[in-house]
Amino acid sequence: MTGSGIAAEVPLNFVTLDPPVGLGAQEPSFFALTDGRVVMSWTEPDGDGFAVKMAIGDHMTWTEARTITSSEDLFINWADFPSITAFPDGTLAAHWLQEAGDGAYVYDVNIALSKDEGKSWSTPIVPHQDGTQSQHGFATLIPSSEDSLVSVWLDARAYKKELLASQSTGLPDAMQLRATQLTSDGILSEDVLVDAQTCTCCQTSAAVTGDGKILVAYRNRTDAEIRDISVVRFEDGQWSSSKIVHDDNWEISGCPVNGPAIAAMGQTAVVAWFTSADDIPAVKVAFSRNSGRDFDLPIRVDLGEAAGRVDALMLSETTALVTWVEWQDAGEVIFACQVRIGETCEKEEAVTVNTGDGSVNFPRMARTVDGVYLAWTQPALEGGGHPTGEATVRVVYAKY
Repeated sequence: MTGSGIAAEVPLNFVTLDPPVGLGAQEPSFFALTDGRVVMSWTEPDGDGFAVKMAIGDHMTWTEARTITSSEDLFINWADFPSITAFPDGTLAAHWLQEAGDGAYVYDVNIALSKDEGKSWSTPIVPHQDGTQSQHGFATLIPSSEDSLVSVWLDARAYKKELLASQSTGLPDAMQLRATQLTSDGILSEDVLVDAQTCTCCQTSAAVTGDGKILVAYRNRTDAEIRDISVVRFEDGQWSSSKIVHDDNWEISGCPVNGPAIAAMGQTAVVAWFTSADDIPAVKVAFSRNSGRDFDLPIRVDLGEAAGRVDALMLSETTALVTWVEWQDAGEVIFACQVRIGETCEKEEAVTVNTGDGSVNFPRMARTVDGVYLAWTQPALEGGGHPTGEATVRVVYAKY
């Protein structure tokens, strides 16, 4: 270790861990705790419905699986999935998606809090106050202070609603990026409009800089159907205007369901994303050296057959670790690469090759003081230790 991170290009030798997930588990999400452990959430079948579960652990031991919520009315989707985070005071916050009407994509974001490491959970809190039967999802929760977090999500309250079209650059089918703040005591602020027109179903991502600014990355959308990646900053209680990370000029008439990832350390931020501008699928990485105000020119890290589904974290103030999914002759591969500011990706590491009947979906990472955790949905494999037809969540760890 050097300073607040690790030296660049330290080999990451991943080993498999054994978290307390069940058969059918899917869509893991991580958050690194201040004591060196990680908390992981996931979804798995539960009777006639599903349960959102969590556990806390490290590379040695895990708690038992604890249920956050269980219902026959959870909205379960491979791309829009629950997450978990923690306030600095130790309070956990988890979000999931609850069906809220008869439409196929009518659902609400629900957030619950736990003061006892997930043994019990508060009554759910809905961060959006529009009261419409609309899609509310692709949420991100990020701690913003000792006892407060920022929640952002994609909001369809104005989607195909003529009365609200004036809030959406005159278009009646614009998805919005909205945000609110929530304290660890469950006090919710008013939700505010951050961007009136975004891509409809790409994941959002958020990070905190060393000086306390919240950065949110998401896929934007113009009237001309250009869907490139933007970043907004939250500082001094105000949201900035959006900043395009790079003008890929990807024109696409539908959502690619492929959101960006952002991470930060000190004043350095990194954004990783997928684009298929000019019909060339690519994963790109760009750094900011001034807390997200401006970004360097991007570098391309994939090998030519990128599927995207990226994640990113900072290893030091000059080095990021980026993961993505790519198709190779052997199957669906999760790649990882350490990228330094001003340099190209020197060595891509194949973390796993999936040959199962299904996809790894959206792999997710977390970084603690001594290692990196990576998890993904593992489809069933013949002879792979679980019955054919049953997926599960796989977790690996690399000490540095």
